[in-house]
Amino acid sequence: MRTVLKFTTAALATTGLALSATACSGSSSSSNSADKPLVVIASPTPHAQILDYIKDNLAAKAGLKLTVREVSDYTLQNPAVQDGSADANFFQHVPYLTDFNKTHGTDIVPVEAVHLEPLGVYSKKVKKVADLADGAQVAVPNDATNEGRALKLLADNQVITLKDGVGTGATIHDVTGNPKHLKFKELDAAQLPRALSDVDAAVINGNYAVGAGLKPATDAILLEKADNNPYANVLAVKKGHENDPRVQKLAQLLHSDEVKKYIESTFQGSVIPAF
Repeated sequence: MRTVLKFTTAALATTGLALSATACSGSSSSSNSADKPLVVIASPTPHAQILDYIKDNLAAKAGLKLTVREVSDYTLQNPAVQDGSADANFFQHVPYLTDFNKTHGTDIVPVEAVHLEPLGVYSKKVKKVADLADGAQVAVPNDATNEGRALKLLADNQVITLKDGVGTGATIHDVTGNPKHLKFKELDAAQLPRALSDVDAAVINGNYAVGAGLKPATDAILLEKADNNPYANVLAVKKGHENDPRVQKLAQLLHSDEVKKYIESTFQGSVIPAF
């Protein structure tokens, strides 16, 4: 039976991310935790799907008890690991994690890179980015790393020009060339698929695109390349818990041939193995 608990943002905020007393006690990396379930908080698509596949097909044979908890709002997942409400999370890439640690004073570290969710530009109004009208409105993620990533995607494809040296830390204020006079609308990443009908185009994270029924490999009018991409999503834990035997077992399973085949067959190019 699938053991996944889904929480709303409001519920998590109300409970202070107290997902369970078991999760708190299970976050220890001591030998006493070895027989307790590893509680992993994850975004629904594709992260929790991948974890559910492991839980249902691979975990028992590996001697791992795994509890998967889905949370759609990814801003809640690092605090859950930091305060011990969860043992690990699976939703983010390293640039986002680095920025989060710097901004919030947390000490969460990556364990293994698992997959890439290509960032894409989507539109219900045009078939190509070149067809965007003068003054078109383009929605982008409003968090620091993903906004810069979205703008870099547009810059790499000559849609805009960015200030020299800003890289993935770019904001809309770093746009120095904008021949189409695009108007940027900054939104929470999770809201972008719902806003697609209200703008001319939106740059959407792969997990939210897939969760909204979009197929990045075929529906995106512009798609991020996988080659040398630093944005692979990682399993992450609080510093000092990297060697928890349960975490190591999960890391090995996430890099197994079975999981690679599952990702490739299930997502067909919308999610790409990073190992």
